[in-house]
Parts: sequence; structure tokens; C-alpha cells
Amino acid sequence: MATEVRKPLQQAVALAYQDGAPAPKVVAKGRGLVAEQIIGVAMEAGVHIHESKELVSLLMDVDLDQQIPPMLYRTIAELLAWLYYIESAQKSGQPLPAPPDTSVPLTDT
Repeated sequence: MATEVRKPLQQAVALAYQDGAPAPKVVAKGRGLVAEQIIGVAMEAGVHIHESKELVSLLMDVDLDQQIPPMLYRTIAELLAWLYYIESAQKSGQPLPAPPDTSVPLTDT
């Protein structure tokens, strides 16, 4: 009897940040087909996608249209800064920067 090996469901979270807002908000999240749709829409729109299972797992606990928790501010700020550097590098023809370490500290420091 053969056993079927199932791959874990993919998860995705989309964040949005508006100027003047205290923190980014979770604007979409989901697993499986919904995650694939979120990623597909982002790719079609030219939005950069960063993979971090640990970060996505934490963001999945945030309700839709809610700001990210303070413990994630530094990690998300570093990720946003990296994305801005990517956009700048692409416009100027410079090499793309390496992605930041998105491991999340266990304490709020």
C-alpha cells in the first residue's frame, strides 16, 4: 500500500503601509489556493515577494486590516528598507542587495 506524501499548505500574507500610519497593516492572508492567489496578484503587480516561513506564521495570527504587532516593527522595517533598496538598485542598474535576516527576536527590544 502506497502512502501519499502531502506537502504542507502554502501560506501568504500581504502587508500595506500608508504614509503617516503608525505601522503596516495585514491586507490579505490565506493558505493553499488563497495563498497562491495572493502571490499571483503580487507578482502580476510587480510587488516583490519575500519568503520567510517564521514571519508569515507570526503574521497569520494578525487579523485582517489590523496593524502588525510592535514585536515585528523592526523586522518589517528592515524588510521594507530592503525593498526600497531593490527598487533603487533596479532603477539605477546597480546589483540587487542581499535580503535581510527576517528571523524575529523572541523579546521586544
